[in-house]
Amino acid sequence: QLQASGGGLVQAGGSLRLSCAVSGITWDDYVIGWFRQAPGKEREGVSCMGVDSWNTHYYLPESRFTLSRSDATKTVYLHLKNLQPEDTAVYYCGGLIRCSSYYHDVRKWGQGTLVTVSS
Repeated sequence: QLQASGGGLVQAGGSLRLSCAVSGITWDDYVIGWFRQAPGKEREGVSCMGVDSWNTHYYLPESRFTLSRSDATKTVYLHLKNLQPEDTAVYYCGGLIRCSSYYHDVRKWGQGTLVTVSS
């Protein structure tokens, strides 16, 4: 299972670190991607880390988000910096067979964590 956490309310320009803890599935069978869904919008891909941590994909035009991973704790982190109101969304982590920005490709979903950015 995938457990996302770390969301909250932050002012514009602030930072958050989201966590996706993986349990109950084989760590090496999946890659972990982050997606977000803003109110009234379709779910979109944010970032994904391949089996090799250097193989990281970022799907948004801005470069304010970064990924890191702890193999020891089976956790993937999404670091959000310089957050803006348009980043307000529910952020989900998902398990995929290979990295993709399309939410249809996700095989297992976490429950989501809400990020709210005030102006």
